[in-house]
Amino acid sequence: MAARKIEEDAPSMIDTFKEFKDTKNIDRTTLVSVLEESFRNVIAKIFGSDENFDVIVNPDKGDFEIHRNRIVVANGEVQDENKEISLTAAQKIEPDYEVGEEVSEEVNFSKFGRRAILNLRQTLASKILELEHDSLYNKYKDRVGQIVSGEVYQMWKREMLLVDDENNEMHMPKTEQIPADQFHKGETVRGVVLRVDNENNNPKIILSRTSPLFLERLLEAEVPEIADGLITIKKVARMPGERAKIAVESYDERIDPVGACVGVKGSRVHGIVRELCNENIDVINYTSNIKLFIQRSLSPAKVTRIELDEESRHADVFLKPEEVSLAIGRSGLNIKLASMLTEYTIDVIRDVPENAGMDDEDVMLDEFSDEIDQWVIDAIKSIGLETAKSVINAPRDMLVEKADLEEETVDNVLRVLNEEFEK
Repeated sequence: MAARKIEEDAPSMIDTFKEFKDTKNIDRTTLVSVLEESFRNVIAKIFGSDENFDVIVNPDKGDFEIHRNRIVVANGEVQDENKEISLTAAQKIEPDYEVGEEVSEEVNFSKFGRRAILNLRQTLASKILELEHDSLYNKYKDRVGQIVSGEVYQMWKREMLLVDDENNEMHMPKTEQIPADQFHKGETVRGVVLRVDNENNNPKIILSRTSPLFLERLLEAEVPEIADGLITIKKVARMPGERAKIAVESYDERIDPVGACVGVKGSRVHGIVRELCNENIDVINYTSNIKLFIQRSLSPAKVTRIELDEESRHADVFLKPEEVSLAIGRSGLNIKLASMLTEYTIDVIRDVPENAGMDDEDVMLDEFSDEIDQWVIDAIKSIGLETAKSVINAPRDMLVEKADLEEETVDNVLRVLNEEFEK
C-alpha cells in the first residue's frame, strides 16, 4: 500500500504544477523550464550528475518522462553505473544491443523513494516562490507612480495590509495615510505606488495617499486636457488632508489651465477633494518668473513687492498689514505650501513705515517681553499685529485661530495689555 502511495505522488505533483500555471498566469515556457530544472536538481543529488538524463515535462497534460542514457560496455567493464551498462543488462532491454551503442531507458521517478519526491517538492516550491516574487516585482516596479486599488485585508497600528485582485499583498504605512482616513476590513482603497522594496528577493509594495503624486494622478484622471498633453502639471505641494497647491501650465493659449482643472463650479475637483478627506485644493498658473510665481503661490493675499536672494533661495515678501494673515494662512499653511511649491524660503514683512498708524499712547509688543513669552509675541506678530492696541482691537477668535494660540494664552496676553492702558 505504501509503494502505491509513492507511485501516486508524482503525477499528483504535475496536477499541482498545472494548477499553478492556470492561477498564476505563468507562461508555459517558464513553467517547463522551472519543472525541468527541479527534476534535474534532484536527479543530480541521487546520481551525482544529470548530464545523461532527458527530462520531458508537459504541464498542460499533467505528465512527465525521465530517460537515462547509458553506453553499452562489455560485461565486467562497467566503471560508472550511472553512465554505463553491461552488455547482458542492455540485451535484457533489447536483445540486439551491442557494445558502444547508447541505451535510453525510461526511469520511474516514484521508485527513487519518498525522500526524493519530498526533495523535489521542496526544490520546486522554492523555485516557484522565487518565480512568483520575480513576477510580482517586475509587475509593480513599472507601476511606481501609478494609482492602484486594493482591498483592506488587515490593519495594524503602524500600517495597513491590502490585497490586489490577484491576492498580491500591498502595504500602506500609517505615515502614508491621510490623518483623517478611516478604513475598514474589506473596503476598497486607492493609493499611488510609492516604491517597491526588494530585500532578499522578497518584494514589498508600498502605497501612499499622502504623496503629491497621488493628487497629481487623481487630477490627471479628472482633466482630459492633461491626458491629451494640452495642460501640464508643473508643481504640487501638499499638507495631506488639509490643503494643497498645484501649479499648471497650458500649451494652448486658448485654454485656461486653472479653469480647465477646477471645472464648472469646481466640478472636476469635487471628487478629488472627497477622496482626500476634504483637502482644500488651490490651482494656480505656473510661470518661470519666480517673483510672479511666489506672488501667485501666496494667493489670496495681495503682495506689495518681493525681494529675492536667488543664491540662498530666499524671498522677503512685503504686504500691507491687512494682507499678512491671508498670506500666512491658518496655522501657517498658506505660506508653508507656497514655500514648498516655489522651493523658496519665504519671510512675510508688513509693508508700512516704522510706527505708522501708531498713536502716542500705543506700545510695541516687544516691550512686553518681560511679562509675555517671546514665542507668543512672535506668533502674534506673524499675523501682522505688532502693537498692543492692534492686538486689543483684534477679534479674540482671530488671535486663537490665526496665531495658533491656546485660548488661555490669548486671554493672558489681553489681560497684560489691557492692564498697561488702565495704568
